[in-house]
Amino acid sequence: MKKAWSKGLAILLTAGIGLTGCTSADGQDGASADSGSQPAADATAPGSFPIVKDKVTLKVLVTGNSLIEDMNTNAFTKWLEEKTNVHIEWEVAPASNPNEKLNLVLASGDYPDVIMNFGISPTQQLIYGQQGVFMPLNELIEKYGVETKKLFERYPNIKKAISAPDGKIYSLPRINENYHDLMNQKMWIYTPWLDKLGLKMPTTTEEFYQVLKAFKTQDPNGNGIADEIPLAGAKEKAHQPIRFLMNAFQLDNETTSNRLIFKDGKIDVAYNKPGWKEGVAYMHKLYAEGLIAPEIYTQDRAQLKQMTEKQDAIVGTATANIIQDMTNIAGKLNRWKDYKTVPPLKGPNGLQITPYNPYPFATGVFVITRNCKNPEIALRWADAMYNEEFTLRSVHGEPGVDWDKAAPGEIGVNGKPAKWKKLMPFGIVQNKHWYQSTTTLQDLELRGSLYADPNIDAEKTLWDETLKNYDSYKAKVEDMVPPIFFTEQQASELADLEKTVNDYVEQMTTRFVTGNVSIDSQWDVYVKTLENMNLKRMLEIYNEAYTQQYKKG
Repeated sequence: MKKAWSKGLAILLTAGIGLTGCTSADGQDGASADSGSQPAADATAPGSFPIVKDKVTLKVLVTGNSLIEDMNTNAFTKWLEEKTNVHIEWEVAPASNPNEKLNLVLASGDYPDVIMNFGISPTQQLIYGQQGVFMPLNELIEKYGVETKKLFERYPNIKKAISAPDGKIYSLPRINENYHDLMNQKMWIYTPWLDKLGLKMPTTTEEFYQVLKAFKTQDPNGNGIADEIPLAGAKEKAHQPIRFLMNAFQLDNETTSNRLIFKDGKIDVAYNKPGWKEGVAYMHKLYAEGLIAPEIYTQDRAQLKQMTEKQDAIVGTATANIIQDMTNIAGKLNRWKDYKTVPPLKGPNGLQITPYNPYPFATGVFVITRNCKNPEIALRWADAMYNEEFTLRSVHGEPGVDWDKAAPGEIGVNGKPAKWKKLMPFGIVQNKHWYQSTTTLQDLELRGSLYADPNIDAEKTLWDETLKNYDSYKAKVEDMVPPIFFTEQQASELADLEKTVNDYVEQMTTRFVTGNVSIDSQWDVYVKTLENMNLKRMLEIYNEAYTQQYKKG
């Protein structure tokens, strides 16, 4: 079992950490924070500042960020210490490979007080939590989590999603409710070509096909060369055309990496359904007629940008969540302003839908270990970050320098009066703030109240395009598979099954689209192979875990 678990975990949790050193040197599981944590004698009332009258030090292991110069001298670090009277003794894991450092720390048993911004998976949280390495936070939240309780009242689905099957919460999340990310499967079309050829915005798969043919054959860029690329994309998930087009035939749930759906009240997969076959056949038709760039399987989004930024426009349509991932919004051509979104296409059977993410949070952002002597202070420190001022300072920097309150009359990206505006660009090397390294709350109201600069209005464009073309077609919340905790045994068994199945699906979908394998003659073989890979057992595990977490009681 142990050998199988080690092998399985390496596959299942490639974005996370291996599980080693789960018990202390003496073999004990450690004490629970819910079983007798005492507040510091000089602590102030929950929700007030400073948190303590006499300074307290917390040891924090954090994932490094190449865009932050120094966590020790960072302006937000200094402001936060003055505000809370909590000093942080930082241990920064290398940004290039943070999990290696985390593995060593966990294996040693010499844990810091807090582990922050490692994206610790639900399965890891459950295993380390049940072995006493990570403290359960429920009672701490109830006693001291002023902002966290407000968050849970607003987002009960998030509270449920971060609660393990044993009912305990082992980690606090980071909320980033970015409107355009809630519906992130978008197709962009170069509207000057539509205008030149007298074409309307396509609304069905057949209309889209006809538009692509016109782009290929009617020289819309007018240079006399057959250099037009009707449909482009890239190998990154959000840039794969099938992720957008499949939803006209079969819901392709982008909120998960493995295309899970609900069918008849149970978790199922999309890729063995008749609609999937129809969608892949449609993609093959486009590919066979030269309407899709073959580079969609090999190039990255930087190379996609190179396609769209040539002097003569050559890309008619492309898939990307945000416009700046496929064009240069700071370039001389300013071509990005002429790309507009294509609404979800209606398929031959009337399906017209876009995947929706009702869980806009990052899990495993903040955990407290059993070595923490002041867990209530650690919880209050993280809880404060959900406050709007703390969030803005943490993510964007110093007010009046890096961001400021909006002036009267300035309008936000959501079309309502703006509350704040950026004074400095985001994504540069700096020492003013932490970007998104901790528990913060960027909800729709905060994101939408950002001042829409008329000179650089990409955020406004994204908001407007999402509202206009996608919001009314978004899938129902109850149709989206939520985040799921797995037990150690479930995770071990699932790991090999899921990797084998997913690799095969990706391989065969590509071969079907390119025509390397005939979908008409080989579809039944494909479905049978999935059965032989024990897809049934994979889904049984998912449904067992889902029932444990969401349907108990």
